[in-house]
Amino acid sequence: MSSEPPSHCDSVWRGATLVTMKDGHYNLIENGAIAVTGGKIVWTGSAADCPAFSDAKQHDFDGGIITPGFVDCHTHLVFGGDRSAEFEQRLNGVSYAQIAAAGGGILSTVNATRDATEDELLAQALFRLKPLLAEGVTCVEIKSGYGLSVESELKMLRVIRRLGVILPVEVKSTCLAAHALPPEFKGRADEYIDLICDTLLPVVASENLADAVDAFCEHLAFSPDQVERVFTAAAALGLPVKLHAEQLSSLHGSALAARHHALSADHLEYATEDDAKAMAASGTVAVLLPGAYYLLRETQCPPVAHFRQHNVPMALASDANPGTSPALSVRLMLNMGCTLFRLTPEEALAGITCHGARALGLQETHGTLETGKVADFIHWPLSRPAELVYWLGGQLPCTIVYRGEIRGEFRS
Repeated sequence: MSSEPPSHCDSVWRGATLVTMKDGHYNLIENGAIAVTGGKIVWTGSAADCPAFSDAKQHDFDGGIITPGFVDCHTHLVFGGDRSAEFEQRLNGVSYAQIAAAGGGILSTVNATRDATEDELLAQALFRLKPLLAEGVTCVEIKSGYGLSVESELKMLRVIRRLGVILPVEVKSTCLAAHALPPEFKGRADEYIDLICDTLLPVVASENLADAVDAFCEHLAFSPDQVERVFTAAAALGLPVKLHAEQLSSLHGSALAARHHALSADHLEYATEDDAKAMAASGTVAVLLPGAYYLLRETQCPPVAHFRQHNVPMALASDANPGTSPALSVRLMLNMGCTLFRLTPEEALAGITCHGARALGLQETHGTLETGKVADFIHWPLSRPAELVYWLGGQLPCTIVYRGEIRGEFRS
């Protein structure tokens, strides 16, 4: 609450309980009020203490709750084609190896992405992004990583930037060229890393096409030494880093990420307590992705107890991608985070608000209902925050405010 409230504002929103999510907790303010000027929050507190603001536009809700706008901090929404046919094949007993041998798997997505024009990729991405916006996402991160060539990675990154211009949502772009080894570099992984570091990333930085650089540290992708080279090149260009780590095995990629002060380490099913300690020391966020865990029928859960013990912030995200998490709902991720990973509803909601924002380096501007933050928030006609986690499927009614204005509806 501001000690010296402003003398005027553009709008006041009142009549609901504020779920501020300050410090990762609900921090409820019953019968609260939010004052907004220029798309930012300039006052919050109890409606009884709210200054008059007689010239402001008044918005009165009849009960319910107001949460910060949702932050989906890990997605792969831009890609060509889809892999629903492979999903059906796997359920009919065809192995992933057989699918890959027939030209399927990630290679099929790479080929479809390379063949698509920017406009085609944009249209497909809009189809996938709109359902996320409809349920309250006001900030989303989108990665490249299905082009795997200089030309196609730049094409994907340009599409990501266009999405942030076309739609009323904050879009953060991440270059994930070190996602998989392109077929033309088979047996020459170090040469591909050279291409990323020496050719691609300098162009990405000079054209401001990415806000961060990511990599996949895994036996089937890139080694810790190769990731280290990517991170070093990113740092030289002033780009923050993040990492897909410990999804399928323990290579201590999350500790590597921590050494480079990464924004986040993501997946983390096989992370150890030492990894958690390293992440805590560096402020690296643990991004948990229950959609991929669910679809792959994994049995090894992320070490949530270690993250709690060492105060590692835990974010949740959709990981929306064609192969392992075709998820278009962060509310479903809230429930999965609780039922599969045993998060509490409060931890889960923090995962798509304040900790999701921290995973993108946006903790000073997004993720909580506090003075000085961007005025992104959602009104829900619900009795308590746990209802957001409790209801499965469907689209809950809500009013989404983006930068201080009611955002139009988006239907999936």
